[in-house]
Amino acid sequence: MRPRRVVVNDKMQNGYVYFRTKPVGREFRPGFDPELTPQQMLALGVFGGKYMTDCGKEFPVSWFRRAKLSQDRHRPSLNYFGVNASQLLEVWRKKGWIHPDDPRGWFQWYCRYFSGRRHEDDLRQIKRWRAVRRHIAQLKKHCARGELNCRRRQRQALLHWAYDSRKI
Repeated sequence: MRPRRVVVNDKMQNGYVYFRTKPVGREFRPGFDPELTPQQMLALGVFGGKYMTDCGKEFPVSWFRRAKLSQDRHRPSLNYFGVNASQLLEVWRKKGWIHPDDPRGWFQWYCRYFSGRRHEDDLRQIKRWRAVRRHIAQLKKHCARGELNCRRRQRQALLHWAYDSRKI
């Protein structure tokens, strides 16, 4: 595959350049196997609809056709489970979870990874993704299979990390 140059100009990055060197949605690192694509996540309702509302030029239009988005503010009602399961970006920054190349955090990293970018931060982000699995164990321990009203915040948080908590 020939590398594809991407220039990002949105509200949080201006003139940021990266290259897509892998096929879209393929050739992920071993052990990194998200259950949901970015398009599926956006259509289900994640991050209160306030995520990536200005990123339509960077990613395929198809990702946004059925996306549940809010142009003006975070709306938990747009989330699949109808609850807020997000921390403020400020909290993420203070904890050192934000890489300067992905100022919106994990989901931005994942969208770019899914699109074919490979980056110095990949191993750290994949390690963070794996750590979220602890919530799956808690759902299995405390909720009957398919009981979607049980631990809705935890289920929503799992959706934010590309785990399909509707199947647990």
